[in-house]
Amino acid sequence: MAIKFQYNKTSLQQLEKNLKMRERSLPTIKSKESALRVEVKRTKDEAKALELQLENEILGYQSMVALWNEFTPELIEVKDVSLSSRKFAGVMVPVLDDIQFAIKPYSLFNTPSWYTEGIELLKQLARTGIEAEFAGMKLELLEHARKKTTQKVNLFEKVQIPGYKDAIRKVKRYMEDEESLSKASQKIMRTNLEKRQQKEEEVL
Repeated sequence: MAIKFQYNKTSLQQLEKNLKMRERSLPTIKSKESALRVEVKRTKDEAKALELQLENEILGYQSMVALWNEFTPELIEVKDVSLSSRKFAGVMVPVLDDIQFAIKPYSLFNTPSWYTEGIELLKQLARTGIEAEFAGMKLELLEHARKKTTQKVNLFEKVQIPGYKDAIRKVKRYMEDEESLSKASQKIMRTNLEKRQQKEEEVL
């Protein structure tokens, strides 16, 4: 990224202001990136644990396959999933608050005795599945925010801050050279003027 500047005092002041702003912001962005990195790892571990839990729960119900043939799956459905959000390191992160199920009425006398337990097992399975899916979505969001923050850290640290420093150095060097030239010119002019005055005095 080429930094645009002019060889004058106003441009130098603007460059110094932009550099100061980035140097001041960098530690904050770095700590945000560090916090997001930790949260990404924590959410990744949580998502893996939930996926493993879901696999284990499904495997645990394999022994009841014959019984499930007698079960009516329409008895239970997910009615609502409540979400909220919270700010984490300046990023809005979704929070899974509650999962509500709707259970249709059934006769305790005309259905097998294990139906009630079967409904609870399905609720648990659905809850774990939704939590695992949600953790995956949250992980994607956090990973995206972390990548963007890392890009900003790299942009400031490796491109903009060195770029502004280099531009400031160039402008200062130019202004110093210009000042030296100006002083040298003034000196030459003064010397010439003195010589002329001397010659004039000699003529007189």
